Amino acid sequence: MNSPARIRVLVVDDSAIARRSITQALARDPAIEVVGVASDPYVARDRILALRPDVLTLDLEMPRMDGLTFLKILQEHHPIPVVVISSATPAGSAMAMEALAAGAVDVVGKPDGSQALGEVARHLAQLVKAAARSHRWQGAPATAEAQPALQGGGVASVPGRVILIGASTGGVEALRFVLPRLPADLPPILVVQHIPPRFSRTMAQHLDELCPFPVREAEDGEEASWGTCLVAPGDFHMALVKTAGGYRVRLAQSPPVHHCRPAVDVLFRSAAEHAGQDAVAVLLTGMGVDGARGMLALRTLGARTLAQDESSCVVFGMPQAAIKLGAAEKVVPLHRMPQAIMHALTGRHPE
Repeated sequence: MNSPARIRVLVVDDSAIARRSITQALARDPAIEVVGVASDPYVARDRILALRPDVLTLDLEMPRMDGLTFLKILQEHHPIPVVVISSATPAGSAMAMEALAAGAVDVVGKPDGSQALGEVARHLAQLVKAAARSHRWQGAPATAEAQPALQGGGVASVPGRVILIGASTGGVEALRFVLPRLPADLPPILVVQHIPPRFSRTMAQHLDELCPFPVREAEDGEEASWGTCLVAPGDFHMALVKTAGGYRVRLAQSPPVHHCRPAVDVLFRSAAEHAGQDAVAVLLTGMGVDGARGMLALRTLGARTLAQDESSCVVFGMPQAAIKLGAAEKVVPLHRMPQAIMHALTGRHPE
């Protein structure tokens, strides 16, 4: 029996040290073959045509042409899955968010002085494999900013209600579609997105500009308020804790769950303990199984649970795991997820 073909990767980075480190990191995975490297987009263009890679890893800050410009040209004329490797500076984080909007599958931060590339080799390989089997949904997310928010009619200000959203690969763009279309007068919204440290703040700031309610990176002990969305900081788990007046969030750097920190399961399991049937839990696109068991615990207690369908996922991993466990009450395409969330809050079943 023939072994499956390895995923062919082209590494694009102006730093020779980075090219060598990324190549060595990916070479640890027998399912991946680095077929070439390029020092800038002009070299990369020729090598894409000659080598026909399955996936690109792409630096954003390069001479002659920056990676973001190259990505936009590439997606228009020669679409190929791209994993962005970006610095975690404010400028690098902002460019990474633009890259995701322009078609990149995911983003990973360049290791800093406290983190060797060997520590992120497994994660980088996972992202490359997810990118190789990904598909981008050609639909509403691209026009999310132009669409009005839904009306909040029928959602009573009942203490205890909370909305929980978990996502991974492809999730930033899914959130960019779903959140701006929700109305301002909703229960607290808590989001766990698998994202590198320091990128989460930039993501929250960008979503805040799009949404009719405030979105910010959560702080430990902060109140989860009605009409507010809190995003888990990269590298911190976020849990829900019940108080006399509602909820607060707790942040912790306890061990990763499913190799993830933040992990969706940490949020969902804490909500099962403290919110139970008052929760509405949503799993969006992403690789792996994070969130599935926490969602099952919530559904068992009577919470409303929604999973994104395969056709609209960039990677159908986390929602699929929840569906297989019987944790998802409804399976919903992304373009109908805002309405499904509203129906769950008002007690109506999604159509």
